Amino acid sequence: MAPEWIFNLPITSKVDVYSYGVVVLEMVTGKSPMVGPHDESRDLGEMEQRGLVRWVREKFNGNGSIESRLDEIIGPVMKDGYDVRKMQVLVEVALQCVEEDKSARPTMREVVERLLHHEEDDY
Repeated sequence: MAPEWIFNLPITSKVDVYSYGVVVLEMVTGKSPMVGPHDESRDLGEMEQRGLVRWVREKFNGNGSIESRLDEIIGPVMKDGYDVRKMQVLVEVALQCVEEDKSARPTMREVVERLLHHEEDDY
């Protein structure tokens, strides 16, 4: 849930951007956004939801090569093979989408353009 909902702030299209980022992080990690990365309980509190975002951000911005950082984040279903550069861009975009400050989030148009730009680089 975007911070705007929690703090009863005006709702804009940036709420959808936040939700998109959470869904991408859920798909990439294979973890529910409603539980922490090591907690399989179903505590629906706001802090638990933001635990996944915080965990991915810490791992992604941590030490080591981008490959080793992504290996810590990527869920078991995707571990068998993924394009490191594309996954890096996907996680970067997702993390931008879940910024607390709505003005720091991209628009959905910017998200699509960034993802398409990197897809086109492969051709």
